[in-house]
Amino acid sequence: MSRIGYKIIKVPDKVTITKKGDQVTVKGPKGELTREFSPLITITQKDGVLSFERADHGKKSRQLHGTVRANLANMVTGVTEGFTKKLKLVGVGYRAQLKGKKLVLNVGYSNPVEMDAPEGITIEVPSNTEINVSGASKQEVGQFAATVRAVRSPEPYKGKGIRYVDEYVRRKEGKTGK
Repeated sequence: MSRIGYKIIKVPDKVTITKKGDQVTVKGPKGELTREFSPLITITQKDGVLSFERADHGKKSRQLHGTVRANLANMVTGVTEGFTKKLKLVGVGYRAQLKGKKLVLNVGYSNPVEMDAPEGITIEVPSNTEINVSGASKQEVGQFAATVRAVRSPEPYKGKGIRYVDEYVRRKEGKTGK
């Protein structure tokens, strides 16, 4: 049984949390995030500390208890520090570049793949084989990074493709290997 829901969240001085019904808004130096939470979990703010209580001990309440706490903790972290996913391109001739707000990927297709950055997401290309995706929302950063990776997922024979920096790609032997 998880005990994540019972942990408190200390709110930094720079962050303001506003609750209107089931909707919670978190404002900080890196931006503003709004999310609607389940009414089964009561969010209480006292003296710069957030605590979470469930209405009953039903299965749904127990499932949501830790989830609500983790989501709100990620919102607080996102507006103070932000989240970053780093990708790297592996393959001969594979490169990335930034044209305005568009990410242009040359990854072995006949035409380059152009991707628009969603609102609140910042894309950086430090070198032509590295991509940094950053923003305040952990979900949006992870989703956009996964979309970029899906353009050319790493393949197991030569290891070519777009991968996360810390990702391990398991390699296979070819037909001739015994």
